[in-house]
Amino acid sequence: MRVAQLALPVALVTIFASCSAPRKLRESQARNAQLDSLYRATYGKLRTCEEDAARAAASYKDKMTNLTEQQQQLKTNNSQMLDHLKELSVISSSQAESIKKSLDNIGAKDAYIKDLQSAIARKDSLNMQLVMNLKGAIGNMDDKDINIKIDKGVVYIDISDKLLFKSGSYDINERAKEVLGKVAKVLIAQPDIEFMVEGHTDNVPYRPNVLLDNWDLSVKRATSVVRILQNQYNIPPARMTAAGRSEYLPIASNDTPEGKAANRRTRIVILPQLDQFFKLLEKPAN
Repeated sequence: MRVAQLALPVALVTIFASCSAPRKLRESQARNAQLDSLYRATYGKLRTCEEDAARAAASYKDKMTNLTEQQQQLKTNNSQMLDHLKELSVISSSQAESIKKSLDNIGAKDAYIKDLQSAIARKDSLNMQLVMNLKGAIGNMDDKDINIKIDKGVVYIDISDKLLFKSGSYDINERAKEVLGKVAKVLIAQPDIEFMVEGHTDNVPYRPNVLLDNWDLSVKRATSVVRILQNQYNIPPARMTAAGRSEYLPIASNDTPEGKAANRRTRIVILPQLDQFFKLLEKPAN
């Protein structure tokens, strides 16, 4: 009876032990899987850190190489500067004074150039203002009949001869006096301006009569315009020059009627103020 009582607990312990073994195995396997996953993740991070460290080391090496090269270049430059200073130390006082004067002259020339540029800019501005005033006075006339422009710093007023004269004539018509009056109003308001009136023709030979040729016709037309500006609009004659260019300065081909019409014109050229220009070209005082 005593033996039977002892056998029962032993059997129960054996049964419980045999049931818990698979559970512990499963827990150990799950733990091993977690540790393996952690190991792999940690190893991956280690490899990344090693690669980053290798790149940083390479970059650092490159920077050190560049800094070493720059340091060497600075040493070379310093040596060259020291050699140059040694050469300068043998310059005499008279040579040093000469160098100073040269530098002063360079500064004076630079200021002179800036003055010239400023004067040219002022001249261009005045020319533009003159053109705007002339166009405002003329109004909405066809550019084929009257054209106002700036070319190479000079103001030109081209007036078609059909507005001024009959064909082959140098007598000014009534319509021309109206056009010239508008131009004269602007010119007389600029007392410092001098101008030249040029007569131009096409290449059709002029039939000799009172006039000899196109030279004669172009000059006569210029003087007719000058007389109107002087006698009717009181522009001082000392401000004007009359000239003829005949057929030798065309602005279009004489092979077409339109080209010939364009070439038959009277041009008023606003003359540059040469006295002021030559003053600008004078040697600077310094």
